Amino acid sequence: MLQLFVFDERLGIALPKLELEWEGYSESDRAAIVTQWEIIRGAIPDRVFLFEREINKKQAELFDEDDFEMSCLLNSDIAELASRINDLHIWYRINQEIETRRHS
Repeated sequence: MLQLFVFDERLGIALPKLELEWEGYSESDRAAIVTQWEIIRGAIPDRVFLFEREINKKQAELFDEDDFEMSCLLNSDIAELASRINDLHIWYRINQEIETRRHS
């Protein structure tokens, strides 16, 4: 099943890359996909925590920064990290959709 997941550098986790519609996979393949996703999904809160720590560090730097250009760069970095957290939250919730399909 590992070929059905591709590592995303930006988020730091493997994401599903399913080649077929969900119903196109056998019951055993679907179970394996869900199992693998659950393992990956379990790492998402840790990734969010790491990004939050980076945001806090950059906010502290921003508080002490007097240079406008550097302040803009720090704000941009913070926005990118927040975007990653948002994307991770979306991927975390995808499990609910897979579970619903699995039990249908």
